[in-house]
Amino acid sequence: MSTTVGAFVAGGIAACGAVTITHPFETVKIRLQLQGELQAKKDAPRLYKGVLHGVKVIAQNEGAKGLFRGIGAAYIYQMVLNGCRLGLYEPVRNGLTTAIFKDGAVQSLGVNIFSGATSGIVGAALGSPMFLIKTRLQSFSPFLPVGTQHGYKNARDGAAQIYRNEGVKGLYRGVGAACVRTGFGSSVQLPTYFFAKRRLVRHLGMQEGLPLHLMSSAASGFVVCCVMHPPDTIMSRMYNQTGNLYSGVFDCFSKTVKTEGVLAIYKGFFAHLARILPHTILTLTFAEQTNKLMRRFEARILSPEGVGEKIV
Repeated sequence: MSTTVGAFVAGGIAACGAVTITHPFETVKIRLQLQGELQAKKDAPRLYKGVLHGVKVIAQNEGAKGLFRGIGAAYIYQMVLNGCRLGLYEPVRNGLTTAIFKDGAVQSLGVNIFSGATSGIVGAALGSPMFLIKTRLQSFSPFLPVGTQHGYKNARDGAAQIYRNEGVKGLYRGVGAACVRTGFGSSVQLPTYFFAKRRLVRHLGMQEGLPLHLMSSAASGFVVCCVMHPPDTIMSRMYNQTGNLYSGVFDCFSKTVKTEGVLAIYKGFFAHLARILPHTILTLTFAEQTNKLMRRFEARILSPEGVGEKIV
């Protein structure tokens, strides 16, 4: 394992590579989640009828720019979130298992889940303003608008407008929902990944390499989506409002279910799955590779030979 800083950088780079490919599905997911907000199902217009239809109509009406709205904010968020998620997971897990079991090599499901949730919540809290800006940029459409519309030019303009109109509190609107959502996802992402990896090695005899990383990541991504989607829907709605619709997480959940039915919290599930499966596969697979590169880099920089060469 590389150092904590090395793992942070490697995790962030891996996530940015993944989000470049999966961002259009995230845009569709957010619009599906906001579609028909606080309207009875029979009264709500269906501008986006599913994952593929969403991609098609956005591409036709807004082009690639529409599908990739908010990509700059997404890069910053992914660096912070997954840098923390992948960089802090192992130090937290190792510290807890050493303190509890006197051996950092022990694998405890409870400790693994707690470590994943903790690292994810830290990343979500730090990156929340960027996710809020990203959500508002992605929800905006001059052709097929859903939810509250925010005409930000870019992430910088969004941050300036939110701060000017809503203050610091506005930048951190929905942070509670973000922590719940990411805590749920992070608590199962890495534990499920490593669990699947160990089982595939033990029962199928798979060797360390790309096929093992891909299968382990796919299993992890599916579990993450199932666990994380309901709080993800609540978070999208909390972020996109300006305080005029919901007073908090529970108010948002209550109003959504009461007005639109319990299945409303699963709006955009298949778009989420279409995003998170490749995103998790790519992030964790890239992370394996970027961690290897980071370890080599650190070995050269931090080794006595490397230091000596640098001084000379």
